[in-house]
Amino acid sequence: MAATSGGEAIVNGLVAHGVDTVFGLPGAQIYGLFDAFHQAQLKVIGARHEQACGYMAYGYARSTGRPGVFSVVPGPGVLNAGAAMLTAFGANEPVLCLTGQVPTQFLGKGRGHLHEMPDQLATLRSFVKWADRIEYPDAAPALVSRAFQEMLSGRRGPAALEMPWDVFTQRTDVAASKPFDPFPAPQPDTERVKAAAAMVVASKTPMIFVGSGAIHAADEILELAEMIDAAVVAFRSGRGIVSNAHELGLTMAAAYRLWPHTDLMIGIGTRLELPTMSRWPFRPDGLKSIRIDIDASEMRRFTPDTAIIADAKAGTRDLLAAVRKSGYAKTKGRRAAIRDASAEALKQIQRIQPQMAYLNILRAVLPANAIVTDELSQVGFASWYGFPIYEPRTFITSGYQGTLGSGFPTALGAKVANPGRPVVAITGDGGFMFGVQELATAVQFNIGVVTLIFNNNAYGNVRRDQRERFDGRVVASDLVNPDFVKLAESFGVAAANVKSPETFRPALEKALAHGGPYVIAIDVPTDSEVSPWAFIHPPKP
Repeated sequence: MAATSGGEAIVNGLVAHGVDTVFGLPGAQIYGLFDAFHQAQLKVIGARHEQACGYMAYGYARSTGRPGVFSVVPGPGVLNAGAAMLTAFGANEPVLCLTGQVPTQFLGKGRGHLHEMPDQLATLRSFVKWADRIEYPDAAPALVSRAFQEMLSGRRGPAALEMPWDVFTQRTDVAASKPFDPFPAPQPDTERVKAAAAMVVASKTPMIFVGSGAIHAADEILELAEMIDAAVVAFRSGRGIVSNAHELGLTMAAAYRLWPHTDLMIGIGTRLELPTMSRWPFRPDGLKSIRIDIDASEMRRFTPDTAIIADAKAGTRDLLAAVRKSGYAKTKGRRAAIRDASAEALKQIQRIQPQMAYLNILRAVLPANAIVTDELSQVGFASWYGFPIYEPRTFITSGYQGTLGSGFPTALGAKVANPGRPVVAITGDGGFMFGVQELATAVQFNIGVVTLIFNNNAYGNVRRDQRERFDGRVVASDLVNPDFVKLAESFGVAAANVKSPETFRPALEKALAHGGPYVIAIDVPTDSEVSPWAFIHPPKP
């Protein structure tokens, strides 16, 4: 043992778990922690707002699969970062929040100490997977290890640790930190796997749905899809598990064309939002269902005909073996129908203009491993089905939280984690302004994200909905924006203005070659964009 402060004990635990980068915004309660970051020579990326700290950690985690760590002050700082933690919870990503607390003698007293909340720990536990308080320095090694164990076991998710102000600098003998083994995953039930295999054998037109819980099972899923000639579709989080360059890797627009004739849906590591939560407005007659998911509670949220409670990789592997053992015979001509659906969908989505014109150019210029973050914007929505994805973890969204303003700071974190790969943030003018101050962060740490700001001078989706659903009454959805090029340049960020798809490609190529942070402001006349929703909430055929 060695005499160690509470802050040092936490940092020793981070280092033991392979953490070398932290995103943060220091403040009085956590000075001792930031000093420990410095002494351990961790890379600390400072931000201008706590929400950005959380989203940078989320982008780091989402793009790598490794835990992203951030630190902010308690109370207002935690609440400011709450949107990012909630996004990590919804997207099942391991993001660790390290925060402070009032001094020990004030705990639970409600005296109104600086940044005090009535019950911060209870609040955190309402939107993270696991949270606890470190009350003594020598408790830090075990609790840091527990945080990582919780984040990385079973259905992944965020965790939070708080420490009282005085404990960060309090010194005592502390044991070395040792990582804990992850909790064992449930093993596939043999009888359920046999039942699922029988359903696959009986199926003529299966479809596989994948989500973020299936990313590590990409090889097994592709092998299963090729064995049974099943289209593989993801809504947002699972995109790239089977590449859109593969004839079985379909976007939602293409898959929906096959949906009326689908007789078996196989969900792997997904909530099945597309086919079961009103995205797709009907279920084909006689449709059967199989789910493979590590989270048993998912089977209560939507109960399939056969439920395999297991890790996606193990469950898919066992299903593969069982189908192979059955002597499964493919249905002839299935690939042709899948190819036709993809070709027709590709033709149909080209009418979503000007969004698709820009997305087509973006895809043509970027390499397959480039990372793109979306934003709640007209181009962002269209990218869910109009931007092909070739590798997992290269298309990052805020998932079902749909957090306006998340895209740009998430892209910063992804770029910090992947400095050698292009990272592009698709944003709207409204969403970008939620985190505009992080242009300063990009400059300070030379984070070379290319940010596309599609400027239609409105919260475009809100404005369309108000006009169409409320007799044309538009309220608080029109925007007055700055000159985005001048704004970016005032931060020291290189920038360009684009007024049409024809001038976008050279501007994008120049931005990527620049290497540093770069903004491309793209003028889009208000109300000129075709609604992207026909392929997200399609009508019943």
